[in-house]
Amino acid sequence: MRYRLLGRSGLRVSEAFLGTMTFGEDWGWGTPAEECRKILTAYAEAGGNVIDTANKYTEGASERILGELLGTDRDRFVLSTKYTLTVDGTDPNASGNHRKSLVRSLEQSLQRLRTDYIDLLWVHIWDPNTPIEETIRALDDVVRAGKVLYVGISDAPAWVVAQANTIADLRGWSRFVGLQVPYSLVKRDIERELLPMADAFDLGVAAWSPLAGGILSGKFTRGAGAASTSRGTQPSAHDLVVARAVDAVADELGVTSSQVALAWTRARRRRIHPVIGARTVEQLTDNLAALDLTLPEEALRRLDEVSGIELGFPMEFVGATSEFVYGPVGRDVDGRA
Repeated sequence: MRYRLLGRSGLRVSEAFLGTMTFGEDWGWGTPAEECRKILTAYAEAGGNVIDTANKYTEGASERILGELLGTDRDRFVLSTKYTLTVDGTDPNASGNHRKSLVRSLEQSLQRLRTDYIDLLWVHIWDPNTPIEETIRALDDVVRAGKVLYVGISDAPAWVVAQANTIADLRGWSRFVGLQVPYSLVKRDIERELLPMADAFDLGVAAWSPLAGGILSGKFTRGAGAASTSRGTQPSAHDLVVARAVDAVADELGVTSSQVALAWTRARRRRIHPVIGARTVEQLTDNLAALDLTLPEEALRRLDEVSGIELGFPMEFVGATSEFVYGPVGRDVDGRA
């Protein structure tokens, strides 16, 4: 496993993050504590150092299990968790991105994780009812208090993230260093606005569900097929076309479909870190093998073509009008790399 700097920070993070939404059985599915120990051990032995959890995962069991497993090795890991999701469905202030929700959720996470600081705290999802300047200032306060070292944001519009980091830069507050979003061969819509924004603001990107809930693992296209994805949904006809293309590349290369799908995600940009979630140590080991897989250019082209999306306005319009805007000489101008 190699390491990269997370966004515009000096924090060294591994190529792949370990997602722990499967840790715990409180949602009626998931992984028992002993298997979680094996998964965490295998990830660490492979060189992985980023653990991703959230206050709501398996009703807090994920954080509690991690707190028990990390023990004296806690400082060797970049421990990340999230806030926003409700900790009490009867209390209107027990959720959201406002200051009260942040402080309450963070204190509970620190207790469950048995630590006095979080390396990376994510805003779990955009809260339209909380001004972004309140959120970014409240996050800066917990950073200055030493309870959080870095902050990131998940599942938010590009303009919100851009506004937040612009405010933070102008006022000397802690800026977001990471963006967490869904990204896979069947979920490429972040290429329209979010990925270009991440490039512009130098954000590390944590790609959740890189196997699209198992669609790209072969479980729907090989053998008897699965009943539903890990999120309880059904793949579309287009999803299955893409999945079969992944299977074909995997068969040609003698690897698994999961490894091909993960390798494609990593090949898109160096700043992208797939969040690998697994229910068994065997699944994790198979997925980690993708870090040693470099897809041939021809395979990347085929996968890009079968999964491609329309960028829509304004990007397609800007590209189509290039010669009209700049004239023929525009072709002779080297753009920004």
